[in-house]
Amino acid sequence: MSKKLRGVIAAIVTPIDAQGEPDFDRFARVAKHLLDNGCDGLNVLGTTGEATSFSLRQRTDLMRKIAASPLPVSRMMVGTGAAAVEDAAALSKLAGELGFAGALLLPPFYYKGVPESGIVRYFDRIADATKASDVPLYLYHFPAQSGVPYTLSLIEKLIKTFGARIAGLKDSSGDMPYARSVVALSKSLDVFPSNEACLLDARKGEFAGCISATANTNAPYCGRAFRDGDEIAHKTAVAIRKLFDGKPLVPGVKALTAHILGDDAIAKLLPPFDALSAADRDAVIDGYRKLTA
Repeated sequence: MSKKLRGVIAAIVTPIDAQGEPDFDRFARVAKHLLDNGCDGLNVLGTTGEATSFSLRQRTDLMRKIAASPLPVSRMMVGTGAAAVEDAAALSKLAGELGFAGALLLPPFYYKGVPESGIVRYFDRIADATKASDVPLYLYHFPAQSGVPYTLSLIEKLIKTFGARIAGLKDSSGDMPYARSVVALSKSLDVFPSNEACLLDARKGEFAGCISATANTNAPYCGRAFRDGDEIAHKTAVAIRKLFDGKPLVPGVKALTAHILGDDAIAKLLPPFDALSAADRDAVIDGYRKLTA
């Protein structure tokens, strides 16, 4: 089994080429920049990576290109959730075969109000598909988007059924009492809140780290906060995140990442997203310049 992921993990953006395909060369540039500047790992093809807007072929193509490159897949978890269980099983199986450090799984997200036993059946298929590689399975709790929560009772059922295969949870709910309840539920689960505000608590051992969209834009400050306990860097990281309040997050993060790396093409988005308004883009970039001057 891969070494466990810890620390600052950026939910990396996926640059897109003129044909709407993942732009691997630009992806590799962003990935190297993040790993060289504060990130301990990457969450590939998550929400910020627009995973559910890509086809199964596009997702598997990008995974294969990453694995064939010098990029360290041992420092990456990859989003493999899908509404169709066979798609999720295929993506998770490939993640294990290619050596990714984990498969991050949204629950099946179209039907709402489904029984917890149905989610367990979903995981049963994925666990069976990945038994050869034993790739760690991470739960992706984002009820505002998926509409299907990983409740504490469901997590208990999954641990009881699959044991150590359930390696951890990314919590994008913003509900810190929930995150702490998951930590209290099982010592074996690595819990990653999605907000940089938790990094000093994570450094003390309360959480395994943070998996954040905005780490694309504030990774050096996150890194100093987590590794060194630098409170000023921590405040800067949190302030950069707040620049996106009231704005669409994925377009905003892509726009600021494009600015930081000096490559406007990184800001390109797939439908249904659209670019930030000029006013919002200018406000985010101006705010970033002031915070990092």
